[in-house]
Amino acid sequence: MSRPALGKGLSALLGRSELAETFVREIPISQIRMNPYQPRRQFSEEALEELAASIREVGVLQPIIVRQEGEENYVLVAGERRLRAARMAGLTTIPALVRSPSEQQMLEIALVENVQREDINPIDAALAYRRLMDEFGMTQEQVAQRVGKSVPAISNTLRLLQLPEYIIRSLQEGIISEGHGRALLMVKDPTLQRMLWNEITSEGLSVRAAELRARELRPMNPTPRDLPEPASLPSPKPDELKALEHNLSAYLGTRVQVVQWAGGGGRIVIEFYSEEELGRILEIIAPEGL
Repeated sequence: MSRPALGKGLSALLGRSELAETFVREIPISQIRMNPYQPRRQFSEEALEELAASIREVGVLQPIIVRQEGEENYVLVAGERRLRAARMAGLTTIPALVRSPSEQQMLEIALVENVQREDINPIDAALAYRRLMDEFGMTQEQVAQRVGKSVPAISNTLRLLQLPEYIIRSLQEGIISEGHGRALLMVKDPTLQRMLWNEITSEGLSVRAAELRARELRPMNPTPRDLPEPASLPSPKPDELKALEHNLSAYLGTRVQVVQWAGGGGRIVIEFYSEEELGRILEIIAPEGL
C-alpha cells in the first residue's frame, strides 16, 4: 500500500509551477557533491545494492534534484540513495532537475523526502528537527507543519537526544526502536537505564513490555497529604482509566498517571524531567499562555 504524502511535500517546498516548468537534464555524476544538509546518516548497503541492480536493468526512473553552483558544479538537494546506487551501477550521468532552493529549503526537502518514505532513523530525524530550530529559528509547531507530524510526535523524537550515547547509537543502527527509546527515557537512574537497555537488546522486549518494565524500575513514590488511604482507591484500575493514561502520555510525550478516588474525584499527575520539558508540556496544554 502506498503511503500518503506528508506535510507540504516537495512540490510545495520547491514551488509547484516551477517544478512543472523544469526539464530533466543528464548531469555527469562526477560534477555532483552531496547535500551538506542531508539529515540521514545511515544507508543500508544491501538496499543500495538492490537499487543499483534495478538501475542496471531499467535505469534511473525518477530524477534527482540538484542546485547549480557553477558552470559545471552541482550540489545534491534530494535523491541521495539514487545517486549512490547509480554510482554503484557504473553510471557516469544521472537524470536531474536543476533547482535553486535556499539552505533552509535544502534541509527541509531532504528531511521531508526521508520522513515521507519512513527512510530515516529517529536520531537522524531528531538532529534534523533540532537543526531547523537552532539554525533557522523554527518552532516545534513549524517543524511539525513542515513534515506533517503532530507537535507531540516532534517533541517525543527530540527527547531521544537526551539519552546516553550508547542508546543513541543503538537507535541509529536500528537495534532498538523509537518506542523503546521513549521507554528508556522513563528511567532516569543511569544504572537502571542500562539494565533496561540490556534487557531490551538481549531478550527482545516489545515496546509495551519495555514500558511496563520501565514503570517497575521507577515507581512513583511521592504521595500528597490529602491523598485518600489506599483502601479507598479502586483496584485494579479500570480499563478506561488505563486507556486515558496511555492517550494522555502519547499526547504530552511524557508519563501521565490518572488516579480516581472512591468519591468520584481524583488527580492527574504529569511527569517532567527538566525545566525545558516543563515548558514544552505547558506549550502543548496552553499554547496561548496561562
